[in-house]
Amino acid sequence: MSLTIRRLSPQEFALNADSLVDIYISAMGYDPAIREGRIFSWRREVIRPGFTALIAEDATGVIGVAYGFIGTPDSWWDRQLRLALRREGELSAEEIEMLRSYFEVAEVHVLPRMQGHGLGRQLLVELLWNAPGKWALLSTPEVPNESNRAFSLYRSMGFTDVIRQYRYPGDERPFAILKLPLPLS
Repeated sequence: MSLTIRRLSPQEFALNADSLVDIYISAMGYDPAIREGRIFSWRREVIRPGFTALIAEDATGVIGVAYGFIGTPDSWWDRQLRLALRREGELSAEEIEMLRSYFEVAEVHVLPRMQGHGLGRQLLVELLWNAPGKWALLSTPEVPNESNRAFSLYRSMGFTDVIRQYRYPGDERPFAILKLPLPLS
């Protein structure tokens, strides 16, 4: 399998957001009715500080996408993260430091037919290579016994728990929020 991982400029990402969101919907099993809203959101995120986007391509076209940016208090996800942490009690010194310096892994998705071949790992490693921040943070849907490819990938890379069983507004599923110290070793 001939595979290329390529960085996209913010403009390229915005222009291709529709097909990239299709990968996300397919990989996550979301209702296609959310498509237009997600395209709008993804296009807005290109202005975030440190925005970085990657795609994986083979002879058939784009088969994977990953993007992220520096976490800032003005983002929806940061506000959710802070809310989740405060529900657990007083913030620890490590949590305060984490909130000051993290790279948000917004999305990492691979078409279902291409999953299980290490492509998600390649995208995530490339995304986090030289990422700004002391931590990489992400969220992933909870599954019983962490028995899916996403959890296997994150655990094998060294991601640990920040918050478990968090429910984002608008999604009935619980999510895990995970962290990884940067730079990658």
